[in-house]
Amino acid sequence: MLAAERHDLLLSRLAHDGKLVAKEIAAELGLSGDSIRRDLRELAAAGLCQRVYGGALPVSPAIADYAARSSVQPESKDRVARCAARLIDPGSTVILDGGTTTLAVVRALAPSLDCTIITHSPTIAAGLVSHAGIDVFLLGGRMFKHSAVTCGAAAVEAAQRISADLFLLGVTGVHSSEGLTTGDVDEAAMKRALASRAAETYVLASAEKVGVSSRYRVLPLNQIAGIITDCPANHQILSQLRRDGTSIIDANA
Repeated sequence: MLAAERHDLLLSRLAHDGKLVAKEIAAELGLSGDSIRRDLRELAAAGLCQRVYGGALPVSPAIADYAARSSVQPESKDRVARCAARLIDPGSTVILDGGTTTLAVVRALAPSLDCTIITHSPTIAAGLVSHAGIDVFLLGGRMFKHSAVTCGAAAVEAAQRISADLFLLGVTGVHSSEGLTTGDVDEAAMKRALASRAAETYVLASAEKVGVSSRYRVLPLNQIAGIITDCPANHQILSQLRRDGTSIIDANA
């Protein structure tokens, strides 16, 4: 079998099964593990899969740049956003992560809401200008243009001076074995810093983020209050997460 044929087979199997186990594929094709691992490295380098220990998972479409992500599953993000907005109580202090789903949360907020919102996203802060009853605190630092958020040492230091009731966390991947992931190491560190300053953290997981993985882990699943998603309740990954004790909030309800 030619390398191109193997690649097509691996991608087809990944799309069907939602994962690849290198030793199983190698045994099935009568190839060495090294050959399959080399194939997976090449596919990962082309952005077609996310390598993990022992194999590969589907790559998250949410690692595209900010402008491109705006057109990915907008209806799904709106459903998740409307559900998440209902978690924000009047008078509370809330941290909003950056990203297109949290921007949808801003659009879903009641115009009469009175609360305090802290964010490291200039886009989120600008979206709140018209909300007269919301006090906005923007955390400074180096702006990561790929996601339009501030990251790095200065932003993390600023985060250490705040506290909040709720953090609405955006990630690019949610998986039962790989946990919560994102595509940049500095963003992952900033998300952890923000989560450490909130009493509760809820993950915003529109449908395209469930069952996929990115390179950098954000938080262990046991450190979040729950995942808000519009994926079908019987989704294999969600079923496993429930069995492992993770709370799932159905945004379709």
